[in-house]
Amino acid sequence: MKKLLIILFIVVSVPAFSQNLTTLEYSMGFATGDMGDFIDKPSFRGFTLDYRRLVQPNVGVGFEGGWNVFYSEESYAVYTQENVSLGGRQFRYQNQVPLLFSADYYFHPDETINPFVGLGIGTMYSRRNTDMGQYTLEEDGWNFALRPEVGVVYEVNPEFGFSLTGKYYYGFEAGDLNEPMSYFALNIGFVFK
Repeated sequence: MKKLLIILFIVVSVPAFSQNLTTLEYSMGFATGDMGDFIDKPSFRGFTLDYRRLVQPNVGVGFEGGWNVFYSEESYAVYTQENVSLGGRQFRYQNQVPLLFSADYYFHPDETINPFVGLGIGTMYSRRNTDMGQYTLEEDGWNFALRPEVGVVYEVNPEFGFSLTGKYYYGFEAGDLNEPMSYFALNIGFVFK
């Protein structure tokens, strides 16, 4: 809770210059690929913090950080991994933490409704846990990541607005995870200028 309050303080205390956009978003994630095979339920536990410096009226560059937690509970069965078989209920967790440099192009920067497209490049920490009884199997890796994005900003006044974005995170295979980690995120957020 303390960390969330610190993040909110930073977001709210950012000076209201027209050349900066800071966005705090609630993120809903939908796993795809190998991650979708591991956990087929959507994630309703996520957030994203975006910062863009407008270098042109319609071009913003900056960074993005976020966190999505995926979870599913599997029924009692015998599960085999490599040369080990265990019987029981599984509790599966997947944590995704993207840290990206980003660039956005805004189509109508001076209007109330401003659609945009963006691209992010950087890294994404992936940690996968499988809990079964007293045993836990953990795999993790720092993935090289790409993220295309489409969205729209609705400006309420010159200093505040709302955003709706769709982002697709693709993390290449790394570490213990021998498949790419990918998911789609639908985000709703507050925009501070």
